[in-house]
Amino acid sequence: MTIPLRRTLTTVSLVFVMFFNVSGGAFTTESLIISTGPGLGLLILILVPLLWSLPETLLVAELASMLPDEGGYYKWVYRAFGPFWAFQNGWWTWMYSLVDMAIYPVLFNQYLGFFFPHLSVTAQWLIALAVIWTATAINLRGAGRVGVVSVISGIFILATFLLISIASIPHITHVPWQPFAHKDVAGFGGLGVGISIALWNYIGWDNASTVQGEVVDATRSYPRALAFTLPLVTLAYLIPLTATLGASDWTQWQEGGWPEIARASAGALGPFLGVCVAIAGMVSAVALFNALLLSYSRIPFAMAGDRLLPAILSVPDARGTPRGAVIVSAICYSIFALLSFAHLVVADVLLYSMALFLEFGALIALRIREPELRGAYRIPVGTAGVIALAAIPVVILTVVTTLELNDGEYGFPAILAALAAAAVGMPFYIWANRTLRKGFVEPAR
Repeated sequence: MTIPLRRTLTTVSLVFVMFFNVSGGAFTTESLIISTGPGLGLLILILVPLLWSLPETLLVAELASMLPDEGGYYKWVYRAFGPFWAFQNGWWTWMYSLVDMAIYPVLFNQYLGFFFPHLSVTAQWLIALAVIWTATAINLRGAGRVGVVSVISGIFILATFLLISIASIPHITHVPWQPFAHKDVAGFGGLGVGISIALWNYIGWDNASTVQGEVVDATRSYPRALAFTLPLVTLAYLIPLTATLGASDWTQWQEGGWPEIARASAGALGPFLGVCVAIAGMVSAVALFNALLLSYSRIPFAMAGDRLLPAILSVPDARGTPRGAVIVSAICYSIFALLSFAHLVVADVLLYSMALFLEFGALIALRIREPELRGAYRIPVGTAGVIALAAIPVVILTVVTTLELNDGEYGFPAILAALAAAAVGMPFYIWANRTLRKGFVEPAR
């Protein structure tokens, strides 16, 4: 007997799952300011949601409403282009998830270092494993439990940054966006890495689509959740950054330094808020890993259902949770838990964008081939308008990649590594097609 998936995620819980799929708070934005300077950093954080996230959310909203299936973007590509490109989409997703998920235990250790600054490498590794398996335990209780944890964590994090912003206002002594750019920005390559950090803080709007089989009224809930989450994420970056930049010396900021930023900006409340934001940083790291494990684990689950991965990954447990896919994912992420942040972000953005642009192509193809296929939400433009929307992020990624190629330390090696990881998907598909899919009959649409 097939165990059905349970629809336990509401629109509210989906908003906070998306919040952690994309953001998790203003953490890491200090790295952008350090890399580019205050004015340029703030400008990038304003332009990226307009030029990158808005087109992406519109395109993703239509696809999610059109095909609200478990597996999300993998299923969209499968419907449009068949199993080969669906496998590549799933593979690229898996590769960037290995990169992405390695970041959050690192962030947890950064903020734990506020309380315990001399942790050994071994201790950090063990703590990273504790973060991973705590999130795994929550995921094994089902999508609804992940949603509840995301709501509680998100409210705490947003409230902490709002308090820091309010407490900083009386201590603003200068214009937050001056100087415009860091005098030591390392040419176009350094700018490319800075933009990659900003893009990384705004990517992931399609991630939660993979769990749409567990969302209440998925065809309407996903577009609604996108409409709430995009402005929420944007304001959650800009408000605390603007307030604290005006109330502190940004040249003293350090990566993972929000506790010290709060101390320097918030006057008498600074020490207390420094402790609060350090705790919030740890909460955010766990909640990010928790929500993303929910999303990423559904890709091998869906691929196994199409006989592109071993069948054991496609069997839900008694709660309707893909236990095998969750556990295998957690094991893989445990191996990648301690890698360099700067290298990770550049590779992450490129791999994510490759998968995303294939999804954009799927929407264009489905608009042309199956014009009657539509959900509760549809972008109010024709196919030419959809192509124009999709072209904007493509142009941005092309420019950023060109800039990163000038960065020999981070950009160029990371791009080569990302492309090499993506290319490995082709021989894996050949193996899966010859073995796992032997005798497989495509289900009727």
